[in-house]
Amino acid sequence: MSANSRLTVAAHALTWIGLYQRRGHEVATSEQIATSVNTNPVVIRRLLAELRKAGLADSQRGAGAGWMLVRDLETITLLDVYQAIDPGPIFALHRARPNPECVVGNGIGPAMTAVYDEVEAALRGELAKTTLEDVLRDVLKTA
Repeated sequence: MSANSRLTVAAHALTWIGLYQRRGHEVATSEQIATSVNTNPVVIRRLLAELRKAGLADSQRGAGAGWMLVRDLETITLLDVYQAIDPGPIFALHRARPNPECVVGNGIGPAMTAVYDEVEAALRGELAKTTLEDVLRDVLKTA
């Protein structure tokens, strides 16, 4: 099973837009963002459409078309981004109900749910501590 990079790509795109706007540009094209992420602009457009629905980004059509932030980087947390692109739980139980006559099949759901709830709470708590401003600051330190 491969790791999901959507949160990283979304944070990258929003942080890039924020920096681009600070440098005096009103909007960024999906092509420009995709060049930084090293992916197809269609991937960026689809992801930014989800972020637009969550009120984190917006798009401008027509002449001078592109993407912009709706909120400042210091007000957007990684939790905001995560919830915008993947609002469901991190882990899921079986798709089909396990055999209730089996001791493990009967008890696996409640046992795993307790663990998953703690993991989910810890993840959300950690993501809520970091803003995209923090991410940009760390990015600029590395550069």
